[in-house]
Amino acid sequence: MKTLRIGSGAGYSGDRIEPAIELAQHGDLDYLVFECLAERTIALAQQARLLDPQAGFDPLLGERMRRVLPFVGRGAGARRLRVITNMGAANPLGAAREVRHIARQLGLPALKVIAVTGDDVLATVLGDPEQTLDNGQTLASLGERLVSANAYLGVDGIIEALQADADVVITGRVADPSLFLAPQMFEFGWAADDWTRLGRGTLVGHLLECAGQLSGGYFADPGFKDVPDLARLGFPLAEVDATGRAVISKVAGSGGRIDPATCTEQLIYEVHDPAAYLTPDVSADFSGVSFTVPGPDQVEVHGADGQARPVALKVSVGYLDGWIGEGQISYGGPGALARGRLAREVVLERLKLTGVAYEEIRAELIGVDALHGCELGSRAGGEPWEVRLRVAARCTDRAEAVRIGNEVETLYTNGPYGGGGASKSVRQVVAVASLLLPRDAVSVKIHSEDLQ
Repeated sequence: MKTLRIGSGAGYSGDRIEPAIELAQHGDLDYLVFECLAERTIALAQQARLLDPQAGFDPLLGERMRRVLPFVGRGAGARRLRVITNMGAANPLGAAREVRHIARQLGLPALKVIAVTGDDVLATVLGDPEQTLDNGQTLASLGERLVSANAYLGVDGIIEALQADADVVITGRVADPSLFLAPQMFEFGWAADDWTRLGRGTLVGHLLECAGQLSGGYFADPGFKDVPDLARLGFPLAEVDATGRAVISKVAGSGGRIDPATCTEQLIYEVHDPAAYLTPDVSADFSGVSFTVPGPDQVEVHGADGQARPVALKVSVGYLDGWIGEGQISYGGPGALARGRLAREVVLERLKLTGVAYEEIRAELIGVDALHGCELGSRAGGEPWEVRLRVAARCTDRAEAVRIGNEVETLYTNGPYGGGGASKSVRQVVAVASLLLPRDAVSVKIHSEDLQ
């Protein structure tokens, strides 16, 4: 029976590059998928494109493609390696042009690069400004603060690009597991309403989408869940057959581990209802999933199912939501904790005295109460000899945010003794909310020849 080998080259925008190269070179893959978009990532990319129309795609696109493209195409080995990625972010057309340029530089002008568009629905949603977001706000209330609106596309555009013989498929906002489901549907000819197989293929995508998380990253806990050679963590791959049966593994000799424990943690990651994991392609049912172990660092997955896909598409809306001003300073040696606490009191009082306007504020001692609060933090035995004060506030006005860091910095000469390593920063907040959009309001297109 024909099998398909799909590797995960990235689990987020800034992920490592070396494990993807290892997969391309030694994984005997048919497809290498780079999943690089989070909700806020694409809103930030849209913001970058507003400043530069040529920007808006993943900043690591060029470096990744320079390293991977030599393995792509019909000459890569017994299997033909192809790449699918959502690194197009806010500018899939620009990303595709960049990849074509890199391919020519590498002496690979015959590689076919196709962009998928249609996820940018800002103009569409603006046609109904009274739509309500999941946070209760309306689009109209956001006004000029509205930055982006991107629908979560499914497999359709990717399958069309593969049918057009693409070597590299570049998308914008596509649901994470859809990037992996599309090649399975294309290669095996699964029908768009074969819900059981689509549920199984979506499970494969969900397991692979976060890359190193499946092979021991974000899993390791020394003495409880040990992961060998974590610095050389290998990214996972799946070998799938036409029934949707899949075996998860990694390149032999790479670091990390793949077993039922790592797969179980990834299975439940970001899943609200295991019986109804909603994607643009299928309502997947993971409630009956089980794992068996056919060999070392191999896990066979069973039991996924599916039902009819949702009638609407989720849209991620990005908008500007003020500024965060932040300041930090460290105290060390005997009495560091008391001096850090005094410094915090001074800053908070100063912000009141000088009338700094903010919407919300956090003032915490990193290593003491930043994660667990004062009550739980106080249960730790012994007194730390080093603490770092962090004060951060969200402000409507940038000028007010600047004052937060300034007050912390003045502790150098106006606070407890021994403060050092002060830093301050101001950054704009890009918030994200969601709404639903009818499928027929979204038009998916592929672009190839016009990129010449």
